[in-house]
Amino acid sequence: MHKSGFVNIIGRPNAGKSTLMNALVGERMSIITAKPQTTRHRIFGILTGEDFQIVFSDTPGAIEDPNYKMQEMMNRYVNTSFDDADLMIYLIDPQEEYSEDDMLVGKLRHSKFPLYLVFNKSDITEADTLNRLRKQFKKWLKPDRIYEISALKGDGVPELLADIVEMLPEGPQYFPEDQLTDRTERFFVSEIIREQILTQYHQEIPYSVEIDIESFQDTTTKDGAELARISALIYVSRKSQKPILIGKGGKAIKELGSQARKRMEDFLQRKVYLELHVKIKEDWRDDESALKRFGYER
Repeated sequence: MHKSGFVNIIGRPNAGKSTLMNALVGERMSIITAKPQTTRHRIFGILTGEDFQIVFSDTPGAIEDPNYKMQEMMNRYVNTSFDDADLMIYLIDPQEEYSEDDMLVGKLRHSKFPLYLVFNKSDITEADTLNRLRKQFKKWLKPDRIYEISALKGDGVPELLADIVEMLPEGPQYFPEDQLTDRTERFFVSEIIREQILTQYHQEIPYSVEIDIESFQDTTTKDGAELARISALIYVSRKSQKPILIGKGGKAIKELGSQARKRMEDFLQRKVYLELHVKIKEDWRDDESALKRFGYER
């Protein structure tokens, strides 16, 4: 018997959803930084075994009060995860406070698919806090199972994965066995650039940029080694942000390009020649045509 299903991971920004999916799939599918609102799109990570296939879905963190149309579209990705789930994982950050009136709690209360409640960061959380949250969520929801894990360290992840495989319904193989995600290399290259911006810059800059891959060409070096030639545009939402991104004498963007190139070479498993340019697109986060171009209605 072959088992398969869609397992969707939801939670607040910075709860560790991307870290968990990467731990479950075994590949670095989603960018991971310590900053909230890192994931902006819905990303599939595909895990195929001898007699099963799991399609994990990493979603943006649910935003209670969106400030931009971009955040509204991010919430739509969260909403669509309620339409195709065979199993929902609600990832909880025990360091935060939760309420029965939270958006996700309300939506999950009326859902009919199996629900796994997963407390992340249990290795740095006091037992009293975990016990209190367990009682709260048992009162608010009726989870099928509850887990305490550390997605970053991998504690409890193998047990969670084994239980997911156990509960999968009988079903077909949806994707080829060697396919790891529904996204293209171009998408992950743009995510790597944004990851490095999140790491290198501060305050509003990381949340005001979007990446557009202008060209991605596979060629070879003079020595015959595989080479990816990549040109990317970094859009900023205000004129004042462009010189910050570039830095004095171009120092900041050179460092950004160097770190992004190294990550790309690890990910693509070939040499990379990377060009970065900065362009101003004022208020793109509220511009529907710009958002569509950047893939927010995918």
